[in-house]
Amino acid sequence: MKITFLKPITILFLLFGWTIASAQMIKTKTPARAKGQQDVLRMAADPIPTVRVAFIGLGMRGPGAVERMTHIPGVEIVALCDMTQENTAKSNEILTKAGFPKAQEFYGDENAWRKVTALPNVDLVYVATDWKHHAVIGVQAMKDGKHVAIEVPGALTMKEIWELIDTSEKTRKHCMQLENCVYDFFELTTLNMAQQGVFGEILHAEGSYIHGLQPFWGEYWNNWRMDYNIKHRGDVYATHGMGPACQALNIHRGDKMNFLVSMDTKAVGNPAYIKEKSGQEIKDFRNGDHTMTMIRTENGKTIQIQHDVTSPRPYSRMYQLSGTKGFANKYPLEGYALDGKELGDDVKPNHEKLSAHSFVPEEVKKALMEKYKHPIAKGIEEQAKKVGGHGGMDFIMDYRLIHCLQKGLPLDMDVYDLAEWSCLGPLTEISLDHNSAPVEIPDFTRGGWNKLKKLEFSE
Repeated sequence: MKITFLKPITILFLLFGWTIASAQMIKTKTPARAKGQQDVLRMAADPIPTVRVAFIGLGMRGPGAVERMTHIPGVEIVALCDMTQENTAKSNEILTKAGFPKAQEFYGDENAWRKVTALPNVDLVYVATDWKHHAVIGVQAMKDGKHVAIEVPGALTMKEIWELIDTSEKTRKHCMQLENCVYDFFELTTLNMAQQGVFGEILHAEGSYIHGLQPFWGEYWNNWRMDYNIKHRGDVYATHGMGPACQALNIHRGDKMNFLVSMDTKAVGNPAYIKEKSGQEIKDFRNGDHTMTMIRTENGKTIQIQHDVTSPRPYSRMYQLSGTKGFANKYPLEGYALDGKELGDDVKPNHEKLSAHSFVPEEVKKALMEKYKHPIAKGIEEQAKKVGGHGGMDFIMDYRLIHCLQKGLPLDMDVYDLAEWSCLGPLTEISLDHNSAPVEIPDFTRGGWNKLKKLEFSE
């Protein structure tokens, strides 16, 4: 008779009732692409020498975008839309002050935007509403024959994400998410360094949105942002961290994200804020104070993303790149760590003496920032800083959008970027509601993720 001896660890599992099981991947549905429908990778539309823009949403971010657009040649602002006449009137004042003719105003109810997307004299619809209107307006604008630029996050659900993708593919209209942080000067320069091989092979990237919003909660129309946090777990605002990280890793341009795992803390800070301000006690507040998400890619890379809008911490988007030859870090201190042999004499004499165990000296960092300044920032850096918008990155974002539309070039960001960076909202919620189970991230290109070999900006 054969006697089988159990290993000690197995005996412990049996004694204490533990079970041995691998974490089951939660699958996500990828709808089939309709017959005759094609992807929009590097899609270019017909040139539009004068871009006629309609703005929908003029509460917090919209007016700043209106003002920035007045500094870009070849732009006509033809329509302004908001819930209130007060907001449309204020944006028209921005136009007249800049020497622009007044735009047609639409206001009065939640569906006023439908008249705007139907206008025949509009090329681009610029959406800066509350989150729940982002995708529905974007879809309708494309169906009405307009290109669309949507504030972050571009969509809240997987259904909305696929509707935006399918509509862009069917109509051949651009659908760009207005992710400004990829145009930050440090992020742009670091991306260029990464693409030039300065850090070797990038294996890991980190990003975050850590920003205590207590001073701003009351500014959101009808309290929409806090209400969303009350009802939803997960990283509901991931794009500022995701954008630069995904660009450095060439996501859907030679690599793709395969799955994520998310964890969160309990909710303490925001429920306490609500009780202090209104006396209302919310016991089932869904969004934890801190949410952390890990992502693994097809090529064996990893991404870590964090979300925290309540803790008393300095603002941070983190932004770290870790490669086989170097490291980049933006928050809390901008710096590069590189092996000395990776630097040339044009950056630092006696560079061989430098070590990657600490950041390079400030003068070396400045030399690197100058040597690897991104081409798209070189010509407009001074104007961008003068016009402003988060230090100039908002202006570069708008300038690049208009430039590419005017020249008939592929946009810097496509609808698949929108999908990949926005999907963390719904997918992290699924992971958290299933005890931090791994959740599959769809290939939003439906097989085209390896057609392109790297991120490219059109000139």
